[in-house]
Amino acid sequence: MTPNAKLLKKVAEIYRWLDLQINSNPNLAGKCQMCGKCCDFARFDHRLFITPPEIFYFNANLSGEPQKPMTTGRCPYNIDGRCTVYQHRFAGCRIFCCKADPDFQSNLSELTLKKFKSLCTEFQMPYRYTDLPTALNNFADV
Repeated sequence: MTPNAKLLKKVAEIYRWLDLQINSNPNLAGKCQMCGKCCDFARFDHRLFITPPEIFYFNANLSGEPQKPMTTGRCPYNIDGRCTVYQHRFAGCRIFCCKADPDFQSNLSELTLKKFKSLCTEFQMPYRYTDLPTALNNFADV
């Protein structure tokens, strides 16, 4: 297995673990209403941060489509209130729910970031916690 394939597999494992944590704690995790409000970061006063392994995984799963830049305060993958990359969404997208317990989200975020930081060390990638617009607009630098 190539290093890139190993990295993709390990990111998918983290996402499966994360989804299990969320699904095992529905009262704390909240129930997404799929309204798309949280994807409008500017209006929701929300910032999404991602790590290099996540953007690598994301781009590998775009099925050959070019990555979209983020030119407004809204995620370019939210079309008519729906996430068009839901199955490949970032950890922060998975964790954040406007109806969730903030402490649960914070603790889960910290655990998840430790896993991604460990991946960066393992694969000798620089660890950066980058806001989504910067990552989407400057992928070559991530």
